[in-house]
Formats: sequence, structure tokens, C-alpha cells
Amino acid sequence: MAGASKNVVIPTGMQNVGTVLAQGAVSIKDMIAPSFIEVDFNHLKIDQKYYRTLFVTAYPRYVSANWLYSLITFDHPLYISMFIYPTESKTVLDELKRKIGEMEASIEGEIKAGKVVDPTTQVALDDALSLQAELAKGSERFFQFGLYITIPADSKDELDNVTKEVDSSLSSILIIAKQATLEHEEGFKSTVPMFSDKLAVWRNMDTTSLATTFPFSTAALTRNEGILYGMNQHDGSLIIFDRFTLENANSVILGKSGGGKSFFVKMEAFRLLMMGIEVIILDPENEYKKLTESMGGEFVVFSTTSQYKINPFDLVGEIGEADELSNKILDLHSLMRVIMGDITPAQDALLDRALVMTYRNVGITQDPSTFKLPAPLLEDLYKVFMGMETPEAKEMAGRLEKFVMGSAAGIFNQKSNFDIKNHFTVFGIRDLEENLRPVAMYIVLDYIWNTVRRDVKKRILIVDEAWYLIKHKDSGAYLHSFAKRARKYHLGLTTITQDVEDFLSTEEGKAIVTNSSMQIILKQSTAAVDKITDTFYLTGGEKHFLLSAGVGEGLFFAGQSHVGFRGIASEEERSMIE
Repeated sequence: MAGASKNVVIPTGMQNVGTVLAQGAVSIKDMIAPSFIEVDFNHLKIDQKYYRTLFVTAYPRYVSANWLYSLITFDHPLYISMFIYPTESKTVLDELKRKIGEMEASIEGEIKAGKVVDPTTQVALDDALSLQAELAKGSERFFQFGLYITIPADSKDELDNVTKEVDSSLSSILIIAKQATLEHEEGFKSTVPMFSDKLAVWRNMDTTSLATTFPFSTAALTRNEGILYGMNQHDGSLIIFDRFTLENANSVILGKSGGGKSFFVKMEAFRLLMMGIEVIILDPENEYKKLTESMGGEFVVFSTTSQYKINPFDLVGEIGEADELSNKILDLHSLMRVIMGDITPAQDALLDRALVMTYRNVGITQDPSTFKLPAPLLEDLYKVFMGMETPEAKEMAGRLEKFVMGSAAGIFNQKSNFDIKNHFTVFGIRDLEENLRPVAMYIVLDYIWNTVRRDVKKRILIVDEAWYLIKHKDSGAYLHSFAKRARKYHLGLTTITQDVEDFLSTEEGKAIVTNSSMQIILKQSTAAVDKITDTFYLTGGEKHFLLSAGVGEGLFFAGQSHVGFRGIASEEERSMIE
């Protein structure tokens, strides 16, 4: 019977193929027409694609705004059409009056017969009376509404499976849909952009109910202040936003290599500078050197031969807090673990005594008035260890030897000779060997932290390739602490990484994301997208969007709102950035 019900339809453009060839011309209809269309009683086959259309017959009684979101963002391509037909209010009121009369008579008859009134009839009557009042006042209008869904698939089995999933998804929001049996050709035509309703399966709806079906509800991230981040992919509006208006100004940018992270960050930095916000960048790959030159900024290179030096033992100075020295020693504990590697509890206690002695030897104590004295150097700590004359102390001194007298002596064992004065400052550490980069990043972060506390104003700190810090537990914890404390000093921390899966697999990485009110997720790889989906509770549609996004496209999270976006830049900006 199934075979007998099939019908092969030859496209109009192919019917006169002999004439077309004879004339030596091909029409547009010939070029776009499929080679064949097979119409079955429960599906349609066009070339090698299968299609099945569902029409909605019943809707839930109560709905909220954007209640069709799960259908719109379904994790499979769907062709969805909505047809809306205005209806004369007078005609509807007359029909309502007749229906109300019938329901009242039915209820009255049941009461007289001593029967229990059917609750569904009573609910329907209440709804009809309420709608009648709204229509009579003119606060509501009436429409007829048709909702059709066509499911494409590459095989019959896939079509059956996706149909079940769509039906299940619709049932979860109390929508009843049926297949357009024997009318799949009409159903397909009703869901292609031809504005032709061939099925004509309608349901009456008032204005309020109809408004909630609008499928493209999106957060509005257009403000009167801030900078332009891009274009909202959902409604074409501009995303103009000031990150300092959020709970904190921290931001996390996640994306695969080549997804547009660097361009996006440079574009944001360029625009923040125009707003008078100071920008500091920690750059492991010297990617921002050309932008620094074009912006009149200062590029600070860290290497064994560099003129720039930063002493990790520096204190803030006279304006330091009472517990400044205690906090500095705690931070140095973490730095020493990054330098030395794992240490035992006994070695940690020994390190604590050595640090206290190192500061005491230059006259710095818990008295804040001593904080302005010249800070000790790393070699002073080395000397303290050597002076303890215990095997454990000498072993720890040996771990420091490379940084005091070895190949790295010229980088971290000098007095500071640099101060941030420029509006755009970039610290480049590409010329350091791989295992020294986390140490340099930690020391630079600590130096920036002292600067931020000494002179409070709006700043953005950008830490590129943050995975260098996160892969070490102590430096990762310091970056997390940085993110938590930044707001107090009007600082916004931007953390960037392409090692998304590894970054989110650590407690420190997840904590940094949690402490960032703004998150930008650019194009993702299939290996990382599941981790992203679990962390940010993405829908199937958003997951698919991240996999198929182009360069500079992704999801923009700001507080509780998030939208799909595409970064946009003028030609002048592009030439400056690139």
C-alpha cells in the first residue's frame, strides 16, 4: 500500500527540458529545481533529503513569554512557519456569545439533573467570559494562528528519530502536534518562505497569547554609555555596553585558536582607551607589540638582557595597609612554590621564617612606617637560607640558585626600575624560556597589583594565555584572588585562553569564570564545546551555534543576559589593529 501511495512529481522547470536544450538557454527555474520529488503518505523526499511536516492542534492553557524557546533552539535544523490572520471583533463576539450561551445551558442542565458540573466546561466558560470582556473593551483583538514544523533529515531512520524528539519536546510544553499525513507536499510548501498556507490548520488566539509566541526574544544590551562590542545576531541591534556597570568589571574570553580572540581583545582595548580607561596587558606571545606602537603605548620586554626589572619583594610603601607585610609574605609563599616546585609542610614553615628574616635584615617589620625602606632582593633570601646551615635550607637555596646566580639571575634579582606611566602598557614575556613564563607572569601581576592599589582609577588588565598561570595551582589561585579583589580598586580583569577544556577542568579556572560578570565565548572546537555547554548551561541551539560560528562570532554574556553576537570594526580600526 505504501508503494501505491507514492507519486513522483517532475518540477515545472524540467518539463520542457527538450525545448530548453534546443534553445541553448537555461532558466533560473531549471537551475534551482531538484532532480526529483517523491511524495509519500508520511514524508517527502527531495533529491537525497527527507522531510516531514507537523501541524499543531492543541496549545497549553497558560504560557509565559518566549515559551517556544525550546523549539526555536532545538538541536537540529527545523523549518518553522507561523501564520497569523486578523479576525473581525464583531464576528468573534457573536460567536463567543453563542458559545457562552451553550456552556451556561449545559452547566445549568447538569445542576438541575443533580450531576457534578464538568470542570473543563466551567473553566472554558470562565475563559470565554474573560475574553468577551476584553474584546468588548477593545484591549484585546482576536486572530487565527497556524503553527507548522517541517523536519529535514538525511535518512528515513534519522527522520523518524528526530520526529520523536521534536514531538517529545513539544509535549514537554503541553503542545500537541500531528503529522500532515497525505498532505506533506502542502506542509512543505507551507514552511518554505513562499508565504503560502496550504494546510490551513488554525487556532483562535487573542493578542496577549499571540505575543508570547514571538520566537526571537533576546536580551537588549544596548545602553546609553559604554563601548560598541558588536552586533546582536538575533535582532540586528548593537551591543553597546559598559562593563563597569556590572557587579564587577571582570571578563573571561574563551575560544579556539583562529576564532578571533586576539582581534576582539585588541578592538575592546582600542575603544576603552578612547573612553579614557587605562589598559594594561600581560602578553606571553608579543601579539600586542604593533598595536602598542600605533597607540603610542609602552611595550615592556622581559628577557635576560632586558633593561626593565621588577623586584618581587617590593611593598606598596607609605600608604600600605597595616597587614601589608603579612600579605606580601603570603604572596611570596605562592611565588616560591611556582619557582621551586612542590615543597613539604616543613619546608613551607622554613620558607616562612626565612622570608620574615629577609625583610627584618633590611629593617622592614610589621610597623607600617618601615614599609618605605628599600625592599630586599631574591639573593637576600638565598643568603638567609645559606646562613641557616641545615641540609633542608641548603636544598631550598639550591632551588633558588638559578634565579640568583644562574641563567635567570638578570631578570628577577634586581631592584625595580620601572613604573607604569603610560595609558597603554604591555608586558611582553615571549623571549623568556617556557618554564620561566609563569614566574614572570606572577611577578608582573603582583607589581600591577601594587600599582593599582597605589593609584586607584578605572583600569582594565588583560591576561592573555591565562593557562600559563592556571596550570600551576599557586599562580592560578593568585589569579583567582586577583579577580575577587579587583572591583575594590576599579580594576577589570580580562582573562583569555584557548585551552578551554583544561582551563575549565581546574577549580581555579571555574572560580575565575564565576567571578567574571562578563563572558565572551567565541567559536569552539568539538572537543571543548561539551565542557562549555555544561559550565554555562547552554541549550542545544547555542551549542550548535558555537560549533558553526564564524571568526569573531559567539555568545556574549553580561550579567544575567546573553545573546549571540558578531564583532564589527571600521576599516580604520581594522588597519590600526592588524
